[in-house]
Amino acid sequence: MLAFYFRSYLVQFYIMAASFSDLPGRHERHYRRCIDNPLFSLMIKFHDDDFFEAQRLDHEEILSFIEKFRSTMQQAIDLKPSEESEVILKLKEDLERLYEISAGLADDQKQNQFAIKQLLGIVMGTIITNSSGDPLAEEELQMEAEARSMHFKMLEVPLVADLLHPLSLIDSDELVATLLSEPLDSLEVALQLFDLEQKEQISAQAQALLDSVDPNKKRKDAWANLQLLKNSLEEN
Repeated sequence: MLAFYFRSYLVQFYIMAASFSDLPGRHERHYRRCIDNPLFSLMIKFHDDDFFEAQRLDHEEILSFIEKFRSTMQQAIDLKPSEESEVILKLKEDLERLYEISAGLADDQKQNQFAIKQLLGIVMGTIITNSSGDPLAEEELQMEAEARSMHFKMLEVPLVADLLHPLSLIDSDELVATLLSEPLDSLEVALQLFDLEQKEQISAQAQALLDSVDPNKKRKDAWANLQLLKNSLEEN
């Protein structure tokens, strides 16, 4: 018994020493999801070396983002008044991709995101000007702007940013466990990413997983997430 309490104390000591980030990046987030979580097939125990490695990878992603961000900013500054439309559209796509990546980074990225939005506004203004007099094109651009605004709003939820990252750490075999481990409000937003058929599959897999891992329903949060999944099927 004494050995058990000693091991427990060591785990708590390591966690305090490692210091969880207030605003973690996607590597730390996913590592923390899996700690002592039986919903994951590869449930892990906290180890400070692994934890510091996750934080190191998050730091590297910030450095890589800053480099790409500065390069894209310079491209925007170097734009010519009569720039080819393909170049402008490519810049728009690069800025949108940068925003998506920024949403998954550690630390506060609000200033960088604000700058990206400002640049996008300038680029979109140029595109709108070039489309002036074409009612259909103007309508499509307005719809695109509304969809982008909604997309960026969803990216404020870290789970959404993690799922949409081009190199997402959430593999298909970890998707259900991840969704069952998230706060209800995050799950509710993330479910908008899936169509009805996908949600039916996720719900069935989640039910089977919880029946297997937690038949006595001790993990109340996970069961509440399952209920939200089922409710989302009825709303369609």
